[in-house]
Amino acid sequence: MPPRLYVGDQLLLGPLRARVQRILDHPRLIELRFEGAADQIWRGLARHGRPIQYAYVARPLSIGDTWTRVASRPVAFEPPSAGFILDWSMLRALRERRVRFATITHAAGISSTGDAELDARLPLDEPYEIPPSTASAINATRDAGGRVIAIGTTVVRALEDAAAPSETVRSGAGLATGRLGPDSRLRVADAIVSGMHEPGTSHYRLLQAFVDEDLLADAIREADTAGYAAHEFGDSMMVWRSPDSHFPRKLRVVFEKGLLA
Repeated sequence: MPPRLYVGDQLLLGPLRARVQRILDHPRLIELRFEGAADQIWRGLARHGRPIQYAYVARPLSIGDTWTRVASRPVAFEPPSAGFILDWSMLRALRERRVRFATITHAAGISSTGDAELDARLPLDEPYEIPPSTASAINATRDAGGRVIAIGTTVVRALEDAAAPSETVRSGAGLATGRLGPDSRLRVADAIVSGMHEPGTSHYRLLQAFVDEDLLADAIREADTAGYAAHEFGDSMMVWRSPDSHFPRKLRVVFEKGLLA
């Protein structure tokens, strides 16, 4: 377990200094304040930060290992893994097929902490920022009857938060606080590209907003039998929902293997 921290404790990360401002309602949930200018803090995190690492990956990971090819600021706690399927050649191929691509900045949250009490609280609040151009592209696509495909569970969460309570995605900064699951009505996302998640996790429950539990469990079971890998450096799947049914039986689940090799 990590060492217990107290208000006033100072933490060092390379040249960066941070002080514990508050202990929240769990000993492992704290509020930090870094010293220095914002640009200095971003540079320090990018150079000296270490991502969350799960035991099945033996070698130490750097921040660079967890950045997607189209990433910008290092704001994620762990890799926004669905984004690893994208590279510039794929984006060019999509554009040639008249598929529009737009970006948001989002802090991909963790899917497991190793602490049952903390895991029951997941997902934690996740900040995001949607540029005006992205909000306009999404709203125009929906108005024209097009489909919006979210790359990852955190993107779904951000878009749905930005479209509540109306049906229009707002630009600007926000904080996704809601939980998505079987009883959620999706306002924006028609499909999701995601890794495969374990039943009982918050990420798995979010996928149930697209498909019913039986169908999702069948898909995960089939992928496991076929040797597909789960978690953040694993394989990916795309799940489409039917626009005329909350729990669609008519859908496609498409698996992609080896995209992260």
